[in-house]
Amino acid sequence: MAEGDNRSTNLLAAETASLEEQLQGWGEVMLMADKVLRWERAWFPPAIVGVVSLVFLTIYYLDPSVLSGVSCFVMFLCLADYLVPILAPRIFGSNKWTTEQQQRFHEICSNLVKTRRRAVGWWKRLFTLKEEKPKMYFMTMIISLAAVAWVGQQVHNLLLTYLIVTFLLLLPGLNQHGIISKYIGMAKREINKLLKQKEKKHE
Repeated sequence: MAEGDNRSTNLLAAETASLEEQLQGWGEVMLMADKVLRWERAWFPPAIVGVVSLVFLTIYYLDPSVLSGVSCFVMFLCLADYLVPILAPRIFGSNKWTTEQQQRFHEICSNLVKTRRRAVGWWKRLFTLKEEKPKMYFMTMIISLAAVAWVGQQVHNLLLTYLIVTFLLLLPGLNQHGIISKYIGMAKREINKLLKQKEKKHE
């Protein structure tokens, strides 16, 4: 068991070091984005919502086709991948990189690796479910996809995408400030109250 844990830890460290090397040119940008997403200042949440709203209003106004939208998005990613490593050190100043910043960059890369591992783990579990319990797998997939299709039919695609993107960008800050855990705790308490009331009625 200990050998397995050590092997997993070593593999995580190796993957994190590899990712750090790949994203080294994005270090300053990632640290700045991390501060914004974790709401280190009170005006960051409305700024996130404002920027996302502006982007989606622009898309709504231009009304590009799917092919044009995908092409522009990929072109933006290519430009960012080329320009960010060149411009970031000049804008932020690479000589100001401190031990604390390096540690935070390491934590961000470690969290990204863990997130990727969780996603791969869920993907593998899905295929394990398909092999072990095919009926449950197909029923779950059909019901889930039908629900998603129904929601997509009821809500405009762009509005739905806007809501999802906004929520995902606000999620790190919501977690950091304990807002999600607070409301989950409230929901659990309300559910427990309802269950206790039902038990009393049955008695």
